[in-house]
Amino acid sequence: MRFIFHYPEISGSDGDVLDPGPLRDVAVAAERAGFDALSFSEHPAPGAKWLERGGHQTLDSFVALGYVAAATERLRLLTYLAVVPYRNPFLLAKGAATLDKLSGGRFTLGIGTGYQKREFHALGVDFDERNALFDEALDVLPLHWSGEPFSYQGRHFSAQDIIARPRPVQDPIPIWIGGNSKLTRRRVAQRAQGWMPMSGGATLSTTARTAALGPVEQLGGDIAELRAQAVTAGRTDHIDVVYSYSQEIMLSSVEADRHRDVLEQLEKAGVDWVLVSCPIDGLSATTDFLESFGATYIGSR
Repeated sequence: MRFIFHYPEISGSDGDVLDPGPLRDVAVAAERAGFDALSFSEHPAPGAKWLERGGHQTLDSFVALGYVAAATERLRLLTYLAVVPYRNPFLLAKGAATLDKLSGGRFTLGIGTGYQKREFHALGVDFDERNALFDEALDVLPLHWSGEPFSYQGRHFSAQDIIARPRPVQDPIPIWIGGNSKLTRRRVAQRAQGWMPMSGGATLSTTARTAALGPVEQLGGDIAELRAQAVTAGRTDHIDVVYSYSQEIMLSSVEADRHRDVLEQLEKAGVDWVLVSCPIDGLSATTDFLESFGATYIGSR
């Protein structure tokens, strides 16, 4: 099992997005503590009411991860997650390929269909087309990354005999898809390298317009079914599964034992990656968390 540190997200419009600490310092501390990846979400034009009712500020995830790439040596870089319909798929593919090239092959493209209608409207994207646009992008991404000429007729574009260079380092760049629906799992089994189920509870699932995730036992069944679907689709590669451990990680010895038990259950269920974050209380608190988490949960494995 490997661990992802999700840069802490500040809620509301008060405070600053970098209150958890300067990004370079946090990224270096995460790498030193043994984390395997660092992630960011995105909301380029969120609704004001959403932000004030528990939503969070964001950086541009691609720009932020590019900065992290330059500051670190081995951390993988994850968009958790990029909303595919917000972008022309060629721009999405180019951004991903650039990050992968500059980082020496450390990028993972975590993607989803999105859920905020107000944000879709602000960006001029038809909310009702989001699934069709998502599937178009799944077609275009590998064609773009191949570095070979291709044509593709989309809903809102026509690409005729185009070519994209340079190729990314990885072949392919791993695509992880977020969401809990059967459609999401079918897409993963057929066309992606990883699944990012949403584990934030029923309220978050309703807000994000996806099915609620069941207990660990049910998750294990879902993972086994997904991987079986991948085999049926003719695949032999491993499908990664990411679980967001949303409970606040306590570092007392008693709580550590309890959390180790949960992590062991998740690993037995088939989870490969666990994503964690921490409360926001400045750089010192963030680095203390990273060091303590690394010593308690990563170094002891």
